[in-house]
Formats: sequence, C-alpha cells, structure tokens
Amino acid sequence: MAINRKVTSKRVASSAAKTIKSKSTGSKSKTAGGSALSQRKAPKKQTSPRAASAASKVLSDKRTSRASKAAAGSALAQARKRK
Repeated sequence: MAINRKVTSKRVASSAAKTIKSKSTGSKSKTAGGSALSQRKAPKKQTSPRAASAASKVLSDKRTSRASKAAAGSALAQARKRK
C-alpha cells in the first residue's frame, strides 16, 4: 500500500491551532485539528483511523466552523486510503 506523503499547509495549521485553543470547540474537532497540526512538516505521518472518523463527522456537521472544517479536511486528506 502506498504511503500518503501530503503535509498540512501553514494556513491550515493556523486554523487547526485556533480550533484546538477554542473553548467552544467539540472533541471531534479538536481530535481532527490535532492530527492535522501534528502533520505540519511530517510527510511520513498519517492520520489514524480514529482521527479520520472524527474528521469525517466534523465535515458533515453543519454547526462546525470554517477553521475546524479546514483542519478536518487536511487530516482526512492525509489518512491512509481504504480499498
């Protein structure tokens, strides 16, 4: 299986940091944000299945902020692809 070599951009890393610091952010958003932030300059790291599931739920929730969705999208893009 090919390894995903994507990394989080500087803009998305900033959004992820804001998401993690916010007191009103839910746990799933913080999980996805933490995963995205940890992959800022680490092309060999991949999002865990637990974090990918949380990111998917964040993206489908209409109440989620734009910053949280950006971090979740980045985390999901760096997940191992299932076949």
